[in-house]
Amino acid sequence: MPLTPDMRRSIDQIRDYLFGGGYPDPVSNAEQLSFLFFFYLVEGIDAENALKAKVMKQPYESLFAGEWTLKNPLNASVRPERSAAPHSVRPERSAEGAESKGLTIPRDRFRWSVWAKGLSGEALVRFVRDEVFPFFAELGEQAAHNFMHGARLTIDEPTVLTQVVALVDGLRLDQSDADTKGDLFEHVLRQIKQAGELGQFRTPRHVIRAIVELIDPKVGETIYDPAAGTAGFLVAAYNHIRLANSSPAAIQEVEMDACPEQGRRGKMQKRGLGDKLSAAQVSALATATFYGNDVDPKMVRLATMNLTLRGLPNVRILLRNVLTTTLDNERKRELGLPQEGYHVVLANPPFSGRVDKDRIVDDVKVGTTTATELLFLKYMLDSLRPGGRCGVIVPEGVLFGGTGAHKELRRQLIENNQVEAVLSLPGGVFQPYSGVKTSVLIFRKPLTPTHPERSADTHPDHPKRSAESHSVRPERSAVSHSHSVRPERGAEGAESKGQFTDKVLFLHADNDGYKLDANHDTPIDDDDLPTLIAAYRAREENWKKWQARDTQAEWTEKWWFADAATLRANDYNLSAGRYRPMSQTAVEHQDPRELLDELAAIEAEIAEEVEALKAALGEIA
Repeated sequence: MPLTPDMRRSIDQIRDYLFGGGYPDPVSNAEQLSFLFFFYLVEGIDAENALKAKVMKQPYESLFAGEWTLKNPLNASVRPERSAAPHSVRPERSAEGAESKGLTIPRDRFRWSVWAKGLSGEALVRFVRDEVFPFFAELGEQAAHNFMHGARLTIDEPTVLTQVVALVDGLRLDQSDADTKGDLFEHVLRQIKQAGELGQFRTPRHVIRAIVELIDPKVGETIYDPAAGTAGFLVAAYNHIRLANSSPAAIQEVEMDACPEQGRRGKMQKRGLGDKLSAAQVSALATATFYGNDVDPKMVRLATMNLTLRGLPNVRILLRNVLTTTLDNERKRELGLPQEGYHVVLANPPFSGRVDKDRIVDDVKVGTTTATELLFLKYMLDSLRPGGRCGVIVPEGVLFGGTGAHKELRRQLIENNQVEAVLSLPGGVFQPYSGVKTSVLIFRKPLTPTHPERSADTHPDHPKRSAESHSVRPERSAVSHSHSVRPERGAEGAESKGQFTDKVLFLHADNDGYKLDANHDTPIDDDDLPTLIAAYRAREENWKKWQARDTQAEWTEKWWFADAATLRANDYNLSAGRYRPMSQTAVEHQDPRELLDELAAIEAEIAEEVEALKAALGEIA
């Protein structure tokens, strides 16, 4: 069932009630809604588990069985209309049978159908704040990961909470399928329009889907987002795998980003039910495929709810800063993380942020830089298993920056890995969060740790590998894992022979299917992404076409190539515009926004150099 206009209006009403009631922070509001959704859904999940246990003739104790010791004695007098008999509030007794000061109520009262429908006003606020949140936090402590850790009610205005609870109840989430619940929560997340302190912000979902299509994750692979945010990449990878494993009858088209109230049509998107997946594959997707971290507890909760609503409640998003903490193999085993790295890494890591240099762990250091975009890229290089592949969004400055850290990181990318493509995104694609020009890097880690032909002896242009150039260090031999990693395939499906960068495909998008205005949420017909994805998939055939071209003729395609020798001669510059075939048309119509983005990146680079010099002078002094 697709997301209905009524459901969308209900979410908009909730937003308006919260904003008008004095709750203007969209991130906190989304977090509070995720809690309420969770409270609503648990009752249905408990009933399903009880039914399954009955069918399987296995014992099952309901989450709502037994007694609950009240945290606030004032709630002893609270009796929802649908609650148990009046005598159900009673003193707690000790082991010796003597009455203690605590009062208990049946845990059955924590069903949504009881308290959400039977309480309102001050009584509702007090019961939810002092009993419901602690009750579900206790349940969370018994689970694999505690979604409710540190959670508290912040919507404490009685009228507002009553209205919001009634609207959530009216959504009838238990009657919606996983895709509809997920789309509903995405509509909630769209209200988040500000960047975090480290420069993180919500990635447009159509950009995420394009990157996932380029990487093409497969069932049986491990998929990781080290800066998961609201889990957009993990959700898109899940949907991609299900679509790829669906029969024609199990594929439907749904309209996304429509706004009927404004007469605005949306974009059509294919969805698959994954009916061709085996039971073992479904189990693997649910428990041993998706992994992620985030530094923000609110984002961890939002990501967890986003995944839960889509049928992935067991995916664990860790509260962790990967730039300042490390995990040894024993700790990875305890957390159920892959020891050898991940098949796929997908991310839009924070950029324009800085980390205190004394907190940065050695594994991710690149020179003296403290820029989050460089440190994250280094971390992702090291997180891939042999043969693994990565799709990551980076600010344009990463591709052409002139600092030592920028150059060294690009050298590691090109010389020690296989950079397959760079997708230049339109300026303004991250509005309203940021106007920074960005690109997507697509690369894979080689099956062997060193290039057989690119040693210092045979390539005098290539700097000798030093202790700090350790970005490729597989923990296990390539032989033991190569059979499980999907080989790169060209246009005709043949395996690619190269493991290291010999050429890079540059893809340039002028339009991404949405109006490039301050909000970037209005669908338009002009969209280069599907054509560029097709060009990437046919890159071996396109390489032949590129080599056979007439260099004197006008090049009209929005893709082109540069070989490794050309990249080395240009300080490993990976900016798409650097290698674009020049034409009179291109010169006359050069986008001034791109020029401004390049100037901004250069300015940021200069600022970083100044900070590095200041730090160096401070150490000397």
